[in-house]
Amino acid sequence: MNIPEMLALIAAGYVLKLIIRRDQAFEYLRQFINNVLLTLFVFGNVASKDLEYLLQIKMVFIYVFIVIGISLGFSYIYGRFVLKNDPWAGALMVLSVHPNTAALGFPIASLFLDDITPAVLYSTTNSLIVIPLVTFIAAHYSTGGASIKGSLRKALKFPPTVANLLALGLVIAGVHLPGWFIGPIKAIGWWSMPLLLVYFGSRITLRKFDFRKFLEVGTFRIVVPFIFVFATLRNAEPHVFYSVLVEASMPPAIAANGILAQYRLKAEEAISVTFVLTLLVLGLFILLKALL
Repeated sequence: MNIPEMLALIAAGYVLKLIIRRDQAFEYLRQFINNVLLTLFVFGNVASKDLEYLLQIKMVFIYVFIVIGISLGFSYIYGRFVLKNDPWAGALMVLSVHPNTAALGFPIASLFLDDITPAVLYSTTNSLIVIPLVTFIAAHYSTGGASIKGSLRKALKFPPTVANLLALGLVIAGVHLPGWFIGPIKAIGWWSMPLLLVYFGSRITLRKFDFRKFLEVGTFRIVVPFIFVFATLRNAEPHVFYSVLVEASMPPAIAANGILAQYRLKAEEAISVTFVLTLLVLGLFILLKALL
């Protein structure tokens, strides 16, 4: 998928939203993508590899934890000493820790790489960690409460996460699935990428945009991780470097905004900031691709 195609798909999603005007239709699309296509995509990409290959990219797993720690640490310190009792401090932490590693991360990674398995592993590992984490943060900074055990259980019920764990289990066990089986799974699952971009375009909104909040989220979610990964991992294998650089520098996830909305924690401000940052990040990697 090339850059003009990505932009066209995002624009198509936005136009469809103006025509259809029914959020439920796009919610059905999201469920189909996540529960079927993205699940097949993740399973096919991981299950088609062998254990030796996965061990070669163990650095991906290490960087998931490092990037989460950096984004969470800096946003927490800023929120505690600068924002103080402002509820936006909690929203800032959620947006800083929960990146859009699938809907935007996979298509952007595919601009640089033919094999995006490291990006898939980063995304699914990251999601498994951050979903219960950001749910707890959102609940803590709002009037509600959260069960860490319940949040983790919810994360494990996310079909792509289960598909990733199942595929990893097969790889570790040395089970090699035949090409006639894994090939169609990967081919069908690939359609999750263009449809995710259409869905993303359908969610674009600029209500309650705040430039200060834009700078805060952009700094802790994008700028700091990008600089760190670029400075420390640029000598790694290209498939590892570009996968981690892309996934670590993605804007906040649509799911992060959904969690904030559930807890009524600065959701409208978060949505506006998220989509502006998404467009800028897309431009950043378009420029990076053009310079290579």
